[in-house]
Amino acid sequence: MGKGGFVKTLVTGASGFIGSHVLKRLLARGREVRVLQEPGFRRDHIAGLDCEVLEGDIRDPEAMRRACAGVDRIFHLAAMYQTWLPDRRLIYEINVEGTKRLLEAAEVAGVERIVHTSTIATLGKPEDGSLANEETPFNLWKVGNDYVFSKYQAEVEALEGVKRGLPIVIVNPAFPFGEGDIRPTPTGRILQMLLKGEIPYYYDGGINVVDVEDVAEGHILAEEKGGIGEKYILGNENIEIVDFLRMAAEIAGVSPPKWKMPRSVAIALGRLSEFLADHLTHRHPYGTAAEIKLTSQRMYFDCTKARTQLGLPQTPIRQTLEKAIRWFREHGYA
Repeated sequence: MGKGGFVKTLVTGASGFIGSHVLKRLLARGREVRVLQEPGFRRDHIAGLDCEVLEGDIRDPEAMRRACAGVDRIFHLAAMYQTWLPDRRLIYEINVEGTKRLLEAAEVAGVERIVHTSTIATLGKPEDGSLANEETPFNLWKVGNDYVFSKYQAEVEALEGVKRGLPIVIVNPAFPFGEGDIRPTPTGRILQMLLKGEIPYYYDGGINVVDVEDVAEGHILAEEKGGIGEKYILGNENIEIVDFLRMAAEIAGVSPPKWKMPRSVAIALGRLSEFLADHLTHRHPYGTAAEIKLTSQRMYFDCTKARTQLGLPQTPIRQTLEKAIRWFREHGYA
């Protein structure tokens, strides 16, 4: 226990979208929190909060030993949530090697509970068209991307840690939206582009949308009620991409995309966008082929386990989008 009898908790990725909401909930519960802050990352979300800030690279074993020293609980959210980078090796170094280093340090420190943040993309798609759940094995090798593959490998590391006796609970967030997406993330970028009128077309596909605040609460509930070695999908509503875009456009008072594009053409444009990003602009592409391949698979999930076993809240997605759109506009993103 930390000083005053409080549970001392380490949060990695607290300056990120989901992590910042987890951090605020922990502090509201009276937790003594240590934040691992990656060098060079924005500190907007942790500025002025009553928490210990330890700067360190998650790939550095010594930094991880310092971060885990004296800690009772860990929420591991640090990840490179990008579907494209000029140097893709960084995605694997942060997401896979960073997870290894953290779990090694946590094992030495004797941490009593770890919540590992994975993603729904580490779960596969049932061949019979049914909803995927926590038991669906990964099979997205042909449609995944570096982020997906790295998070799958990181989840494997977490499961290997469970076999060694580490008390790890795994959460698999869906597509989160809400307030505070300062980067923004790939999901938030969808809304930002819509608000700017930069999405002229749509394609068949679907996603599972969830409020980021519900995801954050799901992390706390997983720590409190989750079973060691268990996975919990932190999601809410399955929705067609076109319906999602139309709902968001209606809320925002902007025009929805008008043209339906065949999947094959959208993927070809994604490849062209990636080529231009790799060789000319060096900026994030309009959309990557892998993103389109993945979401056109209809990433639909059964979230019953988290709802019934954890009590995961389910904010209506219209309310979630209203908050997200308002926040983006108030902060000058659109």
